[in-house]
Amino acid sequence: MKTTSRVPLLDLNAQYRPLRDELIEAITRVCDSQQFILGPEVDALERELARYLDVREAIAVSSGTDAILAALMALGIGPGDEVITSTYSFFATAGCVVRLGATPVLVDIVPETFNADASAIAAAITPRTRAIMPVHLFGLCADMDPILEAARASDIPVIEDACQAIGSRYQGRQAGTMGDAACFSFFPSKNLGAFGDGGLITTQDTRLGRELRLLRNHGAEPKYFHKRVGGNFRLDALQAAVLRVKLPHLATWTELRRRNAERYDGLFRKAGLDRALRLPTEPAGYTHIFNQYIVCVPQRDLVRERLAAAGIGTEVYYPVPFHRQECFASLGYAPNAFPRAEEAAATSVALPIYGELTLEQQETVVDAVAAALAH
Repeated sequence: MKTTSRVPLLDLNAQYRPLRDELIEAITRVCDSQQFILGPEVDALERELARYLDVREAIAVSSGTDAILAALMALGIGPGDEVITSTYSFFATAGCVVRLGATPVLVDIVPETFNADASAIAAAITPRTRAIMPVHLFGLCADMDPILEAARASDIPVIEDACQAIGSRYQGRQAGTMGDAACFSFFPSKNLGAFGDGGLITTQDTRLGRELRLLRNHGAEPKYFHKRVGGNFRLDALQAAVLRVKLPHLATWTELRRRNAERYDGLFRKAGLDRALRLPTEPAGYTHIFNQYIVCVPQRDLVRERLAAAGIGTEVYYPVPFHRQECFASLGYAPNAFPRAEEAAATSVALPIYGELTLEQQETVVDAVAAALAH
């Protein structure tokens, strides 16, 4: 008999408790060293992440947003340039393009994956296109082969926005290894989360890696001699120490999320709810890491209200696509320009999926969804 009554969207304490002593020891080690900016902890984390992701260069930075910004800067993106990306993502994807004076050229999504439509990306290329930035949304890679083919045909660099996708795979390749550069986030809610903000840029290009290391420290080399105008994009040593403790557990946590997603699928189908909900998909050749477990449901907001009343945590990622954001009105897109993204924004909802979620908790979520839909 189920006794669980409340299920949070995310329970970071459940992950923290088993690692508490090791995490406190790592933080204490940094405090005792008094080396808080870059230094040996960051260097070690970069080496460990480079091995994990199978890349030549891993550059730790201050956030996923700064990873995107620095990658764009390193590729020389600026006023007059166009960057093709999805209209459906976290704000930083398009926001960083605009911060550099460039123009985001938006495309619609594939409803089943929530990722940018590769054919729409190819059709959006113009002589002003200076980069393509596919997003691996919610932990599932974009359809990279046709995107890379279109980019190479026009000699356009590709930046993977992999902020939600560390450990995901596409046709045997890891997210972050396919483009010219890739960006990751270590925001606390990510599968690999810091105790605050943190990010990473990966590349197989050693020259680009050197440029990124220069840019993250105000473009200075040596100290106080500035070759370029960069930024303060450095990762704190404290965050690096925390991430080093967590990284060895990432593969296990990913498998637990995948187990929970498979279990949800079975529970929803057993309850006959797969006809009322659109469940997540994992196309052949892909490995989904389920940073979020997203379902689509009519009357989403009403269903959320009923789930909240039942003690079930949910979230909407993302209620307003870029082309409908007030700050991007100058881009000139019509409100209904990208109907598939708009449908996702109106119907999608994230359910609890963290690795420590129990079968009992998942059964409670499914029962609450069934009750919400039955009203």
